Amino acid sequence: MMNQQWQDGTWQSADGLSLHYRDYPCTDPDSAARPPILCLPGLTRNARDFEPVAEAFAGKWRVIAVDFRGRGDSDYARDTATYVPATYVADIAALLEQARLERVITIGTSLGGLVSVMLANAFPDRIAGMVINDIGPVIEPAGLARIREYVGQGRSFPTWMHAARYLKELNGAAFPDYTIGDWLVQAKRLMTLGNGGRIVLDYDMRIAEPFMAAEAAGGSTPEVDLWPAFRSLPMVPRLVVRGELSDILAASTLKAMERKIAGLETVTVPRTGHAPTLGEPAARAAIARLLENVA
Repeated sequence: MMNQQWQDGTWQSADGLSLHYRDYPCTDPDSAARPPILCLPGLTRNARDFEPVAEAFAGKWRVIAVDFRGRGDSDYARDTATYVPATYVADIAALLEQARLERVITIGTSLGGLVSVMLANAFPDRIAGMVINDIGPVIEPAGLARIREYVGQGRSFPTWMHAARYLKELNGAAFPDYTIGDWLVQAKRLMTLGNGGRIVLDYDMRIAEPFMAAEAAGGSTPEVDLWPAFRSLPMVPRLVVRGELSDILAASTLKAMERKIAGLETVTVPRTGHAPTLGEPAARAAIARLLENVA
């Protein structure tokens, strides 16, 4: 585990929730003018997911890693209908204003990548660079089906080792080279100690309700054409990271993105599924290259 220090920060959503972020400071006086790196996590994840990013870049850069509403140390929503990307975008826009972040470099994983794309379309002048981690304008049905099988399924475990073995059983195909130590690290990022003394998933199980409502209404989530949003991204340094074994972002979609989005850099992380941790050497090197090109 990393020993990079951070401060806890909070901001307020429009509907009165207290939302949390980790703030890893820039300690290099020569780098103080750089825009901060704003990290946006995946559907069931939280700020701890970006420990590898902070370990690699904090100090030279300010790194802010958020907990979306209903995750980590952020308040759970009173209305589960707000567990949708448009609300997360509004929440992040509120953070930009309240923390006085004029421009940011976004690093978004999966859901967080979609939120970053929507944010960039709404506020292009606020974006200095973008890393989109294992998500694109076409989301593979098999991956969505896999996520629906586990999201919102409350589980608890007597020990961290039990939790790690559960994650290995659930995601072992996506990370074939992980040791049990790696799974323990992942468990401590995704889970927390619950009130009853057992290890529990660190998110509101009700985040699954929008999925269930869509299925009840029509059998599946309605398809939305995301290509216009991706093709309208501001002309700043942009990187898409794909896990070689990803069931969310297909290799063919990544190729299409390279053809259709001018100036896009891509990197594929070998022997990794959805989603890379961004601590992998290939991902870390690609992010470092992007940061060198941020104006």
